[in-house]
Amino acid sequence: MKVLIADNDKLKLTLGGVIVGILSGLVVSAFRWSIARLLVVFQSAYTAARSNVILIVALLVLVIVVGLLVSCLLKKEPNISGSGIPQVEAQLAGEMELKWWPILWKKFVGGILGIGPGLFLGREGPSIQLGAAIGQGFSEFTKENGVSKRVLIASGAAGGLAAAFNAPIAGAMFILEEVYHNFSPLVWVTALASSVSSNLIALYVFGLRPVLDVPYKFSMPIKYYWHLLLLGVVLGLLGRLYQVVLLSMPALYSKTRIPRNLQGLIPLVLIVPIGMMFPMFIGGGNGIIINLTNLGTSLKLLIGLLVLRFVFSMISYGSGLPGGIFLPILNLGAIIGAVYAVSMHSLGLLPLAFESNLIIFAMAGYFACIGKAPFTAIILVTEMVGSLKHLMPLAVISLIAYLVVDLLDGAPIYESLKERLNVDSNFLNKASKLNDRLEISVFEGSSIDGKYIRDVPFPKDILIVAIYRGEAQIIPRGDTVIKAGDRLVTMVNAAKRAKMKKIMEDLIN
Repeated sequence: MKVLIADNDKLKLTLGGVIVGILSGLVVSAFRWSIARLLVVFQSAYTAARSNVILIVALLVLVIVVGLLVSCLLKKEPNISGSGIPQVEAQLAGEMELKWWPILWKKFVGGILGIGPGLFLGREGPSIQLGAAIGQGFSEFTKENGVSKRVLIASGAAGGLAAAFNAPIAGAMFILEEVYHNFSPLVWVTALASSVSSNLIALYVFGLRPVLDVPYKFSMPIKYYWHLLLLGVVLGLLGRLYQVVLLSMPALYSKTRIPRNLQGLIPLVLIVPIGMMFPMFIGGGNGIIINLTNLGTSLKLLIGLLVLRFVFSMISYGSGLPGGIFLPILNLGAIIGAVYAVSMHSLGLLPLAFESNLIIFAMAGYFACIGKAPFTAIILVTEMVGSLKHLMPLAVISLIAYLVVDLLDGAPIYESLKERLNVDSNFLNKASKLNDRLEISVFEGSSIDGKYIRDVPFPKDILIVAIYRGEAQIIPRGDTVIKAGDRLVTMVNAAKRAKMKKIMEDLIN
């Protein structure tokens, strides 16, 4: 039984990551382009419908037809619902089995139809699921199983995010921080290879301009850093509110008595009057972020925009339509930053010239606390705005916002959404054959640091096959001492992988 990954296998997986990244880049670029073009068409139609009753009726009929088409896709494949990130996390954790081809084409079509009319949904979650499906399809084509298959799925997910946002480093970091929660070298290298190759395709299609080319005049002086602390607290409080409301939306929708696959009709019908009144404020929100500083200093306008984006983001995502929350979260963070900057300027506490800075910082802080992935947030915003000048303030505000949500017992939003998925119990109760690889890191302060392997009460359904200490590989024995920084390589049953991971993490904490 082959349990460890040899150097030639690492090279093979890295090359596989490059191929998966190229394929993900092509698919996600087409997905991204289609949504952008369809949104422009709908914005023009909403504007024209203001004085044309016939066009209003036609738009209502059109969005209902779109909703019915998407509902058919959801009924046949419920796992294309929402962003798709929780499904990818469950699949990589060994809690779900997904069929890649139905996911790929139905998410592609359903995402375009669901997001294109202007709903407050993002393209990045679906892009991650599209990339993961491509990685799974490639692994099945090359007949990879176990750890190699999961690594290729993860690399596809990283490539999907990279192409969606032109953010290759953040794509790889998201997989490590949000999905795996550890820095496995094997996953890191393969995901990075996929992200870079996928991003090259996206850059060829969309150009070198940053996705969020927010103009700013000056770097923020140290004397104004106290604003980062205060804004971080505000972001943390509003981030926890976001988590609570978003997780309550399925229960609220269930009270409508409308079947789950048809609930998307509600936001699709509502987007018609919203689009007619505010055509410039619909969609995922990247255009809003770029133009926020052009809206002036009206707090009434900015707060109204914040309420509109928050409420309808909840209605859009809560319906279960294929679409993500990644970009809407960044959008809300940017608006909160603008509201804060204008408020402080009106009080004479901050020059308005730093509004752009706080917009950029608040995007990272808001995503850091809601997703509880601060490193991803910092790198993502850095890549999206195309500047390295904001690393220190991004780190400060992300840390403060993260700590506030942590003190309020907020969990990572994608982890919380994953726990609400309908997992097939038959899949989790398969035979106890040790046929999958699980890697666990021993952190500083772990309860098993300094102990002999024979003295640690490891579960019976797990077999320790190797210990990595830096680049050195140690064959474990009963008298082998475990040290902080070690990576324990174990064999588990694939169907019990998530359960064993939780047991091991509890054991070593």
